[in-house]
Amino acid sequence: MNLLALDTSTEYLSLALLKGDELFTFDLNAGQTHSQIILPQIQALLRQAGMQLNDLYGIAFGAGPGSFTGVRIAAGVAQGLGFGANLPVVSVCTLQALAEASGANKVIACLDARMGEVYHAAYEKKVGVWQVVIEPGLYKPGAVPAIDGAGWAGVGSGWQTYSAQLSAVYGMQLQATQPALLPTASAILQLAQPVFAKGGAHPASEAMPIYIRNRVALKTAEREQGLRL
Repeated sequence: MNLLALDTSTEYLSLALLKGDELFTFDLNAGQTHSQIILPQIQALLRQAGMQLNDLYGIAFGAGPGSFTGVRIAAGVAQGLGFGANLPVVSVCTLQALAEASGANKVIACLDARMGEVYHAAYEKKVGVWQVVIEPGLYKPGAVPAIDGAGWAGVGSGWQTYSAQLSAVYGMQLQATQPALLPTASAILQLAQPVFAKGGAHPASEAMPIYIRNRVALKTAEREQGLRL
């Protein structure tokens, strides 16, 4: 199955292209240039694989949560390419992509949501399938939900920015942390493959971001304080 996956929910542009059993990837700290470079890099990845867009079976994308601009870019590109080539799409939660990328089986995923908050979810893999233990949500780092049991891995940028607060909540329940881990297109691809295989993909028109936070702009005073969405 030939699939393209993409993620722009963080400062990184992450692409993965599956051609049969061959995997082609591209990851770059793009800063604020995702919209400028994503389409040329997709074309470059297709050329590297000796493929054209019409050779794809479908497109998967990181739907969020994450950067407001970033998740809109990912959804817009997936939608545009899907429309153009009549391809179905699969949206993947970036927090679950973090869990998949971690290599652990019990994961507390946290992304820095700016403004003193984190995007948070917990997952446990059972018989090779991720089960949602705590649904994705937006929290103050010291007010994240309690969780049962031990042996959890804390992953994602939230653990880098708010290590002390999160560790204070989960304490000895943590087995390890991976604060530098980011959601990757390769992980999104892994999660999307069984969805495509089971016929669970959607028309390109349904490629929508996952926001969680409803605010899309800062007040003047908040900008002056250096806060970011």
